[in-house]
Amino acid sequence: MKELLALLPKLRGKKIGVYGDLIADEYVFGTINRFSREAPVFIVNYEQSQIGPGGAANAVNNIHELGGIPFPFGILGNDVPGRTLLALLKEKGVPDEGILTENYPTFVKQRIVAGSPHSVRQQILRLDRCLPLAHDAECHAKLADRAFSLLDRLDAFIVSDYGLGVAQASGLRRILDELQRKGIPVFVDSRHQLAFYHGITAATPNEPEVEAIVGKVLDPKTIVDAGRDLLKRLDAKAVLITRGKHGMALFTREADPVMIPIFGSSDIVDVTGAGDTVVSTFSLAVAAGASFRDAARLANCAAGIVVMKRGAATVTPAELTDAIRVASMHE
Repeated sequence: MKELLALLPKLRGKKIGVYGDLIADEYVFGTINRFSREAPVFIVNYEQSQIGPGGAANAVNNIHELGGIPFPFGILGNDVPGRTLLALLKEKGVPDEGILTENYPTFVKQRIVAGSPHSVRQQILRLDRCLPLAHDAECHAKLADRAFSLLDRLDAFIVSDYGLGVAQASGLRRILDELQRKGIPVFVDSRHQLAFYHGITAATPNEPEVEAIVGKVLDPKTIVDAGRDLLKRLDAKAVLITRGKHGMALFTREADPVMIPIFGSSDIVDVTGAGDTVVSTFSLAVAAGASFRDAARLANCAAGIVVMKRGAATVTPAELTDAIRVASMHE
């Protein structure tokens, strides 16, 4: 674990581009006192609401909290959620040259969090207002041009694709080719299009995403073949499969697969945004000179911390330091 502690200071100042679906996560909090007479539903008495970074914006937030410098490339609408999210990023000092403010509605995921006055509140409903961006929308070219102009400032590049149309493998080809030419590592976290990315540095899919690509259910016997298959299909240098309570599985060209057990407790509180934490930490670590194995171990530690928090959470270097030190005492 000492090598992970030594790695943490090296993350600071690394410049990571994040191209994808910037989402405003809106949380509405309230109290439940009774059921409605009109329908079998709760009546929630509104108390407050707040907007935070979600989707690719959560990856941006994670990079910032770990000491890196994120460069988001995405689209926000000129509406309340978009203006609020943009203001939050600016307050953190996140560069905004790559964010287009367009006449499109901002992607919003609204979560209703409620409970009785004397119980623990929990999410009871999610309402998505996410109109996918058209494949031929004019803003695609503008966004790609803006990202292309800033590539020389980056140490690594993340594609954060939530399936809302901003990130498209075909539309990003010119950028990905240029990144490869410049030797800048590329990491892809894609819900539905991962199979279309080739020649990337690494991908960080979860088990269901891998199952959809390779066409088989993953278990302790099939995951090794599936991981190697995906590594070959993507022509990637590494594939890091996140496995929930089973930890992670790392596949690289040069070494045998590495099964990484879950860090911390398996009594997970909330997995919202955990994938953003994984790809953010993994890419930062590789950009800082870490091996894929050490980068994966650090990402595993970070994920183990954020899944014990509610909502799209982040992890700080101080939290990682404390957690790694505690874990090292039990090795």
